[in-house]
Amino acid sequence: MILFKTAADLGRHLVKLASGGDSIGFVPTMGALHQGHLSLIAASKKENAATVCSIFVNPTQFNDPKDFEKYPVTIEKDIDLLEKAGVDILFLPSVTEMYPDGTGSLPVYPLGYLETILEGKYRPGHFQGVCQVMDRLLTLVKADNLYMGQKDYQQCMVVRLLIGYRRYKTRFHACPTLRESDGLAMSSRNQRLSAAERQQAVAISRALSAIKNDIAPGSTQPLLTRAEEFLCDNGFTVDYVALCAAGSLEPVTAWDGKEPLVALAAAYLNEVRLIDNMLIP
Repeated sequence: MILFKTAADLGRHLVKLASGGDSIGFVPTMGALHQGHLSLIAASKKENAATVCSIFVNPTQFNDPKDFEKYPVTIEKDIDLLEKAGVDILFLPSVTEMYPDGTGSLPVYPLGYLETILEGKYRPGHFQGVCQVMDRLLTLVKADNLYMGQKDYQQCMVVRLLIGYRRYKTRFHACPTLRESDGLAMSSRNQRLSAAERQQAVAISRALSAIKNDIAPGSTQPLLTRAEEFLCDNGFTVDYVALCAAGSLEPVTAWDGKEPLVALAAAYLNEVRLIDNMLIP
């Protein structure tokens, strides 16, 4: 594995790969890696001649500075995992390398409805930050294929929108959420949970599973109310539990029994905010 810390060095190496006709797969991360990230790398390695992974904790997508400060950093462990996973290139830039002109006057992206709901509503500015860092990374890496996890469902939709808006040739791949044996979605934020909180945390996947298992044509509100009450009873402070059209994230208040849906939830367990989603059917 070759490690690059500057855009210039990365670019020179990628030009050589591209001139040889090698396809490039890209897995962007913020570090604190787990098996979910490694599954994205495996998907890239299966379909590309070379796999690039980036580790960069992007300050512009944290609407809460305290959340940014507490984000887990495990760089030595991450490098070891990436080497064992067979990653070809690791890009490990600094903030100044990613934002050479500073973060004071970054572009604003036309995200429309997606920026006003769910994560967009509860984390104002978050998706602008996602687009700012992904725009920069996609410009630098020029990947043929991009792999991101379905756990961040709304983020996947935003990045797809960015790729179309900026007319990148990169193909987007949303990969299935990996879960622990008890059902909890794998997440870097899980590292911040105490042992007791880790036991409680599985309630978020159980709440979504109940929606998926119990849904029937008709009003969706009783299901959402029960799921929110279940989370509150298990120690969560709920931002939202929602049922939306899978393709648009428009809320679905009455289901026809046919339209593909996604159930989504975001909730705090003390200071740690967890998100999850499940597709229906």
